[in-house]
Amino acid sequence: MKKASSLSELGFDAGNASSAFFRPVADGACTPTSHRRRLTKVSVIGAGNVGMAIAQTILTRDLADEIALVDALPDKLRGETLDLQHAAAFLPRTRLVSDTDIAVTRGSDLAIVTAGARQIPGETRLNLLQRNVALFRKIVPPLAEHSPDALLLIVSNPVDILTYVAWKLSGFPVSRVIGSGTNLDSSRFRFLLAEHLDVNAQDVQAYMVGEHGDSSVAIWSTVSVGGMPVLKSLQESHSSFDEEALEGIRRAVVDSAYEVIGLKGYTSWAIGYSVANLAASLLRDQRRIHPVSVLAGGFHGIPEEHEVFLSLPARLGRGGVLGVVDMELTEEEARRLRRSAKTLWENCRLLGL
Repeated sequence: MKKASSLSELGFDAGNASSAFFRPVADGACTPTSHRRRLTKVSVIGAGNVGMAIAQTILTRDLADEIALVDALPDKLRGETLDLQHAAAFLPRTRLVSDTDIAVTRGSDLAIVTAGARQIPGETRLNLLQRNVALFRKIVPPLAEHSPDALLLIVSNPVDILTYVAWKLSGFPVSRVIGSGTNLDSSRFRFLLAEHLDVNAQDVQAYMVGEHGDSSVAIWSTVSVGGMPVLKSLQESHSSFDEEALEGIRRAVVDSAYEVIGLKGYTSWAIGYSVANLAASLLRDQRRIHPVSVLAGGFHGIPEEHEVFLSLPARLGRGGVLGVVDMELTEEEARRLRRSAKTLWENCRLLGL
């Protein structure tokens, strides 16, 4: 038997129930004021571990007035929604809605896609990509139709290629289609350096760029703490900080997600905070710099005609990607970035979009 989640579902007529508790103000009417702010709606497509961590973090950070959840599994979706609704007394006043029908996302300011096909043992990367494209064909066009002015934030993996797919399928301007990219990878990089230097990770400026994956590039030449370059200092104080050691640190950043998956079966909380961090910059027009997946053709020697998405530091605001930082890279860093772009572009071309 379906359980009720509101008094109206239990047979109580909602009507104008609040009138029994509140008396009108002296003039007898509540007149809307001209400065009343516009309500913000965020939709999360995919109510798995990652999607729910994102929704929960956005909820606790009070970033939206309404959150819409979409998933293909109705019972799980209803359970997740009820679980959050039951915490209403401890959270900001946010309306939570959910449905298997993507129409529930209508009028979204920000649509976050976490849904994706899981790899079958023995399945090729290309076959997995093609199954994800088929899934995105069902998700992205109706999402764009119901929210034609929304920002589209892709979290599903492989995030760089699927951001390209979402851009092609949505018809949105490139500035309004963003991949979560290496925002989390960069946080992991900053964490490792902060632990070693005994400082707060927020005071470490460090970026991982390129692919969100094995070919990501650690930009050691720009790492700083308190405005001071870090690499030269580390190499002077630790003779072991050679190229091999730097690659070991980069590898540790890349492998850290696999370690979490090996220990608990999936990642969720860090990506939840990472995406909520991006959502805050976008929805609140904070103009902060984040390494996110953007159209990278023309940067650092990547051919202009290659419609490849990968992570570069970008300024984010209410309009989406407001600009991309043209970083000064060493020749080796730029070479690695171009190699990462070449691999991604070859995969994108195989999709025939």
